[in-house]
Amino acid sequence: MASNSPTSSEMQASVAAHNHFFIWREFCWGAIAGAFGEGMMHPVDTVKTRIQSQAILSGGIQTPKSLLQMVRAVAVTDGARGFYRGITPGVTGSLATGATYFGFIESAKKWIEESHPSLGGHWAHFIFGAVGDTLGSFVYVPCEVMKQRMQVQGSRTSWNSSIIKDSISRKSGEQIYGYYTGMFQAGSSILKEQGPRGLYAGYWSTLARDVPFAGLMVMFYEALKDLTEYAKQKWIPSLDHHINSSVEGLLLGGLAGGFSAYLTTPLDVIKTRLQVQGSIIRYNGWLDAIRRIWMMEGVKGLFRGSVPRITWYIPASALTFMAVEFLRDQIQ
Repeated sequence: MASNSPTSSEMQASVAAHNHFFIWREFCWGAIAGAFGEGMMHPVDTVKTRIQSQAILSGGIQTPKSLLQMVRAVAVTDGARGFYRGITPGVTGSLATGATYFGFIESAKKWIEESHPSLGGHWAHFIFGAVGDTLGSFVYVPCEVMKQRMQVQGSRTSWNSSIIKDSISRKSGEQIYGYYTGMFQAGSSILKEQGPRGLYAGYWSTLARDVPFAGLMVMFYEALKDLTEYAKQKWIPSLDHHINSSVEGLLLGGLAGGFSAYLTTPLDVIKTRLQVQGSIIRYNGWLDAIRRIWMMEGVKGLFRGSVPRITWYIPASALTFMAVEFLRDQIQ
């Protein structure tokens, strides 16, 4: 009588199919979560970008605006739409980096759990996060350049104002880039004026910021999850109530994002200024940017925009990790 039990080859094929589904699911969930977090928090990112780029756009002659002053300035000069300038390239870039970030992290974790359990640990999480974010940078950086240039422009009227035109120091014949009406027009204009290098302006400074940030965030997140689990077992072992993973992702993701964002703020300042300056060269690379900012603005200059950066990353990271955990719970 023929046996109905699956053969070894059938079981291996089933496991392989499940693993493939798991990997593609994580890439998909990461993309959705990344875009969701970016879309929700884009107005705060716009304020942060404008604060950090003031020294370039004002030629250093205006007193830097505080967080509340910048919010008011954007609202008065550009209206509500000013806060959402650059959202299309922002969401597009976050789709790519969210997919590679979470997809690579979970794929690598699964590979270690099944094949090399001795390689686990929080430093492994740091490496996975760094590599995953690096893979997405090829799409993310051009989108970031377009997004940030659109963010600092605001409305056409404010960008073309005599205040901005006259305040930017430039050599004879140099012009600040024109007004961008949308993502594709921005990309084609940058390509035409500066070539591929323009779209990848500040690429290495972006990696210098995002690699440690991405690594730190997932390392902090996994460490906080372990700490939470340890605390539950030690102090409330008899607790029957299960904490929803989405809520856990919301709280722990926000903390992890906030810690990581503050520690990498100087790298974010350098990256932003390199990408915003366009063809009017004020900083010749990120080492020169560090030196000039340190000499002219001190430590305060390197941490300029840290409050809106943290304000952005705490809820953005919270929403992103919450979305990922929610999607994982819904479709196992």
